[in-house]
Amino acid sequence: MQRYVGLMSGTSIDGIDAALIEIDDQTVRLVATHSSTYPASLQQQLRDLALPGDNEIDRMGVADHALADVLADAALAVIAEAGCQIGDIAAIGSHGQTIRHRPDGATPFTLQIGDPHRIAERTGCPVVADFRRRDMAAGGQGAPLAPLFHRALLAPVDRCSAVVNIGGIANVTVLDAGGRITGFDTGPGNTLMDAWIRKHRGLDYDEDGAWARTGQIDHPLLACLQGDPYFYRPPPKSTGPEYFNLSWLEPQLPTVASAEDIQRTLLELTASTVAESVAQYRPQRLAVCGGGAHNGLLMQRLSDRLDTIEVVSSEVLGLHPDWVEASAFAWLASQAISGTPVDAATVTGAEGPRILGVIYPP
Repeated sequence: MQRYVGLMSGTSIDGIDAALIEIDDQTVRLVATHSSTYPASLQQQLRDLALPGDNEIDRMGVADHALADVLADAALAVIAEAGCQIGDIAAIGSHGQTIRHRPDGATPFTLQIGDPHRIAERTGCPVVADFRRRDMAAGGQGAPLAPLFHRALLAPVDRCSAVVNIGGIANVTVLDAGGRITGFDTGPGNTLMDAWIRKHRGLDYDEDGAWARTGQIDHPLLACLQGDPYFYRPPPKSTGPEYFNLSWLEPQLPTVASAEDIQRTLLELTASTVAESVAQYRPQRLAVCGGGAHNGLLMQRLSDRLDTIEVVSSEVLGLHPDWVEASAFAWLASQAISGTPVDAATVTGAEGPRILGVIYPP
């Protein structure tokens, strides 16, 4: 049995989830968790870096350093929460914060910050980081990578099942009864809803979809948003808030519309694009994880749109929805430490099995 820590800072840019897992013969058990919010100044720095701007290299260097310290603190906190010592931990898997993801074009690239050298120095643990770039070098999209872990969770089932993670961006994983996996980013999860409520109400997110409940769907606007070419591209595909953001949304808005109607329509955009992505594979069950699992209206709309598919929390797979993604990067770290290649070909489009992540010694 070995213990690993996973650190996840997702596209919502709201904070860090840390999970400590035990792995025994590929059986994963969640031991301890810790969640921390970003200091307001660092959160704004990261949001600013997610879009093109002036003096980016210097600003990135400052944020890279500061974020590494916050990540290290989160790792140390979850190790303490588990009652473990540093020597009990085989490695820390850190996804880092994505500040740019450009998987398409002549020179695809992706960039995550949160200096792993500094995390290793601060914690005294080996750190595995920089997972996406090796996949991209092998011809893949570099994301999503969580489906590789979802496959491990779903593997025992004998029916077609799916997992959707609804973070800032939503991604879906489908494992058919024959063990074949498909996964891709469906488009916006919470990122547009979060940005809209932040602009109009000064809140970081719409708790339980409460504000969206006060609005009505603007069907012409919804149809316009659903017409974006990304939604019609076949997988493999991945995206990020550098594409789906307010600069993408606002030119498409009607001249007269209430802010709450826009929020309701954005929720429906997420529900419709996730549901359409899932429905084509006809799974018997969809397990939902990520922050979107706590949005009651969004969960209801998924159930309504997938009326023949059972929509449940990822807890049925043995993991609380808040901790699946952090656990995924702990698991990916375990694969790198053991020298085990992972095959993302049917998810990211990579050319074949690769060892993902770079190991930074303590």
